[in-house]
Amino acid sequence: MTHPHRYDQAAIDGVYRAIRERRDMRHFRPDPIEPAQLARFIEAAHCAPSVGYMQPWRFLRITDTALRGALHAHVDAERALTAEAMGERADEFMRLKVEGILSCGELLVVGLVDGRERYVFGRRTMPEMDLASAACAIQNFWLAARAEGIGAGWVSLFDPEHVRTLCGMPEGSRPIALLCVGHVEEFYPEPMLQMERWDRRRELGEIVYENAWGTR
Repeated sequence: MTHPHRYDQAAIDGVYRAIRERRDMRHFRPDPIEPAQLARFIEAAHCAPSVGYMQPWRFLRITDTALRGALHAHVDAERALTAEAMGERADEFMRLKVEGILSCGELLVVGLVDGRERYVFGRRTMPEMDLASAACAIQNFWLAARAEGIGAGWVSLFDPEHVRTLCGMPEGSRPIALLCVGHVEEFYPEPMLQMERWDRRRELGEIVYENAWGTR
């Protein structure tokens, strides 16, 4: 029986296609993004669910070349520190391309607002739900961009306090993503880290339990 609230099949197929083909992109062309297009992606992000309807996300568009360069330099330094912490996988990690900050058409800093402690609804025992809410917003952005053929990549190799200071964000706020957005030559046929054999996607049988943790 057809459910009365079901989308038509073409729309359903489009939703699942965007989910399957979304990629964390690192390779970009420098062509600019149309302002109206970027606005649509941010509007999609702003439609995300948030605990207690707190809407904790803020998007900071980086248009200053020097600031973009400073962010890139910081990420590059953090990349080296991350490699040191990788132990035997350090060289393998350093061969990976982990960001496209200098080549993407748009760079956004996604941050959590300051004053989040006053939002108690849904966060009394799990204050990290503000981060979960903002992650939903980024995923909305990502899927909207993929549907329109635009790549996006989430960079998290940075010290939040350093980026907060660089970007003039208020004390108590917290950057969570440098979001690279731009045109791409092509989308990776599978997740890049899977292509590079860094790891693999788990089988569903490995991630679904029933009634007790670990019980399949």
